[in-house]
Amino acid sequence: MRRLPEITYILAMCALAVLLSACGSNRFAGESFAPPDPVQQVYEPPSAGSIYRAGTDVRLYEDLKAGRIGDILTVLLVESTNASKSSQTSTSKSTAVDLTNPVVFGRRLQHKNGTDLFTGSLSGDQSFDGSGSSSQSNSLAGNITVTVVERLPNGNLRIRGEKWVTLNQGKEYIQLSGIIRPTDILPDNTIISTRIADARIIYSSKGVMDAANRMGWIARFFNSAWHPY
Repeated sequence: MRRLPEITYILAMCALAVLLSACGSNRFAGESFAPPDPVQQVYEPPSAGSIYRAGTDVRLYEDLKAGRIGDILTVLLVESTNASKSSQTSTSKSTAVDLTNPVVFGRRLQHKNGTDLFTGSLSGDQSFDGSGSSSQSNSLAGNITVTVVERLPNGNLRIRGEKWVTLNQGKEYIQLSGIIRPTDILPDNTIISTRIADARIIYSSKGVMDAANRMGWIARFFNSAWHPY
């Protein structure tokens, strides 16, 4: 019966480790980066006396830009962010009070030895100085080819895709999703990542190197907000 608290503590720590591992996941909940299933093209029969057939047109005098579900385009990653913040606070307060011996019926209140009975002084000083600063910068360059998965009623396109690269004992991957305007697609069928609305870009890795750079679950607990000290 004495070992019951130890078992309870171990189970609680294991449950906390599972929660911390779930919070550290890089994938978006419910997000799937799989390409859309191919859609079978349905052609309408030609009208009587005409050789034109709807849906079989070939764009001879247009740039070959993505515009339909299943089309692909290349995203040029040019992400760069810089942020800095600093603050400083300084306060001071000084208090002084002097008490003089009162005079009653023309005589000062004194002790038998001749010293004043009610006299004294009170003073106090208070000051506070605080400062803090924070800075962060990130950059990401490269490219990834994605697929058009949806055409919205206003003509915008929803894109989604991922790229996996296996290097020795690890895997690196880039995942991207968002909404673009067809007019922002360049003539070579590329688009800059800064033109993507509601962009979600994930760049991470899995494998031995990722495990070596990952903080252990006990260390994550002592560096989390749940640690009381």
